[in-house]
Amino acid sequence: MGELILVRHGETEWTLSGQHTGNTDIPLTARGEDQARAVAPLLADRAVGLVLVSPLGRTERTAQLAGLTDYRVTTDLHEWDYGGYEGVTTDEIHRERPDWYLWTDGVVPGDAAHPGESPEQVGARADRVLAQVRKAQAETDDDVVLVSHGHFLRVLTARHLGLAPADGRLFKLETGTVSRLGSEHDRPVITAWNLQIPKSVLRAELRAREASDA
Repeated sequence: MGELILVRHGETEWTLSGQHTGNTDIPLTARGEDQARAVAPLLADRAVGLVLVSPLGRTERTAQLAGLTDYRVTTDLHEWDYGGYEGVTTDEIHRERPDWYLWTDGVVPGDAAHPGESPEQVGARADRVLAQVRKAQAETDDDVVLVSHGHFLRVLTARHLGLAPADGRLFKLETGTVSRLGSEHDRPVITAWNLQIPKSVLRAELRAREASDA
């Protein structure tokens, strides 16, 4: 059976500012696009049978730059709906709620476009995605790739391991990274986490590209 490969989209301006970015369609920065391109060599030796991508632009762009052009958009892969905390930083929330913690306290409701989700609601979406993955893996030995968002993929990892959705707090996930979920002795495990091309290599590739464009 193939592995489940998780790709978190590249950097955005709200990644840098620390703003909660749920369904707001923020594009990749230039560095985020380079991170996405650097995903390609991490997948070069994999046999990929199915690619599922969140419907937001930053994830579709990441998939395209990573060479994952044959993909299916899946609504359940969208990021946590942060409700009234959309676009707000943790520091700003702590000014009014000093002890607030997303994983245990959830979010406050927002407008009609951002009603908000509890950890359990995000977990239910993750379970539906994992059911799709299991069905695909039952039909082929190829890998399945998910291109999605940090908090959602952390929840999905917890559910893959049989943990509660809020236990996604245990799995910090960086932008532009590749992680792999598999099994050992028929039990779910993490086989790789936060894989990324070294920054020095990424900078060298960027300089070479700039030189060739000059």
